[in-house]
Amino acid sequence: MESISNVISPQLNKIHSGKVRDSFRIDEKTRMIIATDRLSSFDSVLETLIPGKGAILNSLATFWFEKTKDIIDNHLMESIHPNISLVKEAKPIKLEMIVRAYITGSAWRKYQKGSRELSGQKVPDGLKKNQPFPTPMVTPTTKEKSDREITEKEIIAEKWTTKKRYNEMKEISLKLFKRGQKLLSEKGIILVDTKYEFGLIGNKLILIDEIHTPDSSRFWSAEDYKKDPSKVEQIDKEFVRNYLMKNKIDGQYPTKLPSKIVKETQKRYNNIFTIITGEKLNNDIDNTIDKMKNVLVKQKFMKDGFVAIIMGSKSDLPFSKKIKEEIEKYNIFVDMRIVSAHKNGENISEIASEYNNSIEPGAVIAVAGRSNGLGGVLSANLNIPVFNCPPFKDKIDMLTNVNSSLMMPSNTPAATVIDPKNAALISLRSLNIKRLKDKFSEEILKMKEGLKKDDEKIRND
Repeated sequence: MESISNVISPQLNKIHSGKVRDSFRIDEKTRMIIATDRLSSFDSVLETLIPGKGAILNSLATFWFEKTKDIIDNHLMESIHPNISLVKEAKPIKLEMIVRAYITGSAWRKYQKGSRELSGQKVPDGLKKNQPFPTPMVTPTTKEKSDREITEKEIIAEKWTTKKRYNEMKEISLKLFKRGQKLLSEKGIILVDTKYEFGLIGNKLILIDEIHTPDSSRFWSAEDYKKDPSKVEQIDKEFVRNYLMKNKIDGQYPTKLPSKIVKETQKRYNNIFTIITGEKLNNDIDNTIDKMKNVLVKQKFMKDGFVAIIMGSKSDLPFSKKIKEEIEKYNIFVDMRIVSAHKNGENISEIASEYNNSIEPGAVIAVAGRSNGLGGVLSANLNIPVFNCPPFKDKIDMLTNVNSSLMMPSNTPAATVIDPKNAALISLRSLNIKRLKDKFSEEILKMKEGLKKDDEKIRND
């Protein structure tokens, strides 16, 4: 199964990359959220991906948003792909409302060290690991570079939100938790603790981010808990945290997971999805990125390919527009950029990072004439086709300077095309997109038929 690490395209306006989700601007009222297969733990993102995890998170959140919308409205508008949701644009309140029903995890670790407070709330002596609290507790944390525990008094004093709004968030969090407990208990699962995030649309409070997923919640098997509360089976991300804690080296957590831990984590995420929803997520399909791209194209959030026209200076713009007009006739996105190989070539690494990892096929046309170093630098850094199309003023200019475009250094395969229309056409053909191939086949046939008619006409005149 193909894993999704990052979603990159020159056509998509990425506004935020979180630990697990990437957000893209659609318009002023809508954003697109893509859940990746990244896994975070202890405030850092691991290098290892969990195949299919993003689809499970997004699909589970969709399930729970539907089940709880009578308690509070949420940001979900539509899920268009197992990994992708369209959501309402909201102003996030930078707090995580953590609800705990049992003393376990980080709360238990603090308790063992002698702490008897959680977010300013007293915890009694004599508790045992995994023991339930008399009633669920709300223990908020801040959403900062490193999340920190915070008390209700500090929240108001530091102006994270108002007292009235905090009380509303607290009341709704407890209602959501109660709903989650009820529905999960019917499936043999204990909702141990979880976190909720809220945002504002105008002055209206809504639920955002995710809800009751293995990333945001702790789940136990009710049957296992009944047998031995201290050794209850965990069916959530705590399994990975435990591995990381047991395998510290010089106080540092591992950044990679072995394959057996990846497979077990994947199994647990799949199992919890099936238990909760009663369905199996069809996430064992190859070419996940291609399928995602096809959905985005079908929804008209992007075109099925791009051509970047990179100019050496603004003076190349009129010439570049001729190429752009030809390309756009074929419904392909054109990304216009200005980069000088000699004056600000350091920017090419940023361009390469985007184009080399784009989810759709792409090509680049370098528009630079005298002393053309641009095409060579681009082709030395890009894994997509690069074509030089120098903007010569006249034949003398061409004869004088064409050699700098024709003679590329070794391992810098930039081809040179003089005519701007041909540069557009060769870049389009290099994309190898079926609908374009079909279009070009029609054009070739039409050209041949036209020549045949002209030949017959001349012979018969």
